Amino acid sequence: ALSAGLFYGWVVSVIPGTKKIPHEAYVQTMQSINREILNPGFFIVFFGAVIFLVISCYLQYRVRIDSSFYLILSATLIYLLGTIGITMVGNVPLNNMIEAMDLSLFTAEDFKAARDAYEAKWNQLNLFRTIAALISFLLLLIMLFKKL
Repeated sequence: ALSAGLFYGWVVSVIPGTKKIPHEAYVQTMQSINREILNPGFFIVFFGAVIFLVISCYLQYRVRIDSSFYLILSATLIYLLGTIGITMVGNVPLNNMIEAMDLSLFTAEDFKAARDAYEAKWNQLNLFRTIAALISFLLLLIMLFKKL
């Protein structure tokens, strides 16, 4: 839920806000955000979710293989592939690309080219991982409400 909320918050606030700033400010902002997001709070939520999902899946498997097990397993796989997988294979390489840029050497055209190479791809990948995190969370809610 926290990962889905983080990514959703980005979709509905940060992306619309950054669309309104000049190319130079955008590239500088993304470099800064990409540096700051790498912190314990983010890592605990992002990777902690999959750790707890795997543990929950295992514990449910040990108790009984039923619809709850399959809901947890589905939530785990969707989060692992759709959230962590997309981040590692898509967003992180784009972040590394923009991080490696020496902005002191950039012209106005370079800033526009950097943004063009980054923004649309990154935003689309973020939307996909937002949906994956949300689906994973919804599957867990379904499992919880079935047990009530």
